[in-house]
Amino acid sequence: MSPVPSRVTGPVEAVLFDRDGTLVEDVPYNGDPRLVRPVRGAREALALLRGLGIRTGVVTNQSGIARGLLTEADAHRVNLRVDELLGPFDVWEMCPHGPDDGCPCRKPRPGMILAAAGRLGVRPADCVVVGDIGADTEAARRAGAHGILVPTPVTRPQETAAAGHVAPDLTTAVQWVLDAPAADPRRPLYEPSYAERTRTARAGAAAPGRRV
Repeated sequence: MSPVPSRVTGPVEAVLFDRDGTLVEDVPYNGDPRLVRPVRGAREALALLRGLGIRTGVVTNQSGIARGLLTEADAHRVNLRVDELLGPFDVWEMCPHGPDDGCPCRKPRPGMILAAAGRLGVRPADCVVVGDIGADTEAARRAGAHGILVPTPVTRPQETAAAGHVAPDLTTAVQWVLDAPAADPRRPLYEPSYAERTRTARAGAAAPGRRV
């Protein structure tokens, strides 16, 4: 297994984002591009990264394809709309399989992160993965990348508690990515305060059912 970094000790080369609930509002099993709505701060956060030459990508589970709720063509149309609104992203990776298919790419497995890093020509250790559930940060850990959790109402309290790095919003997550190379390399990428952990845990406790 690859070493699991808990701190950024050099320049971040790429930031890979989960799609639904992280970059755009979560519409379960969305196959309609008209329903794509960027989350607050997404455009600004991405502009900060791109302005400094940091590559950006998307790694997204789309099990609705395996479930027969949308087609792969539908998912690609939604991806295209995300790219139109927030891109251009340097790399896209999408897993169309369900949780019981054993796909090595489906998060929390690391396949999409490893593939994205390979296509970008960077080491996973030089990548940060930003997502809203534990599968995102676990996939980052397994790939040897850095993970940041940005909790939403569907994030479970145990996922927030287990995450190495938690940010209250997308803008804060990206700002910590940008600050990390210039900071003391012994300092964690982001350390949530007790109040932030408590707040996000309470929000997660009331989380409705979510896609898997």
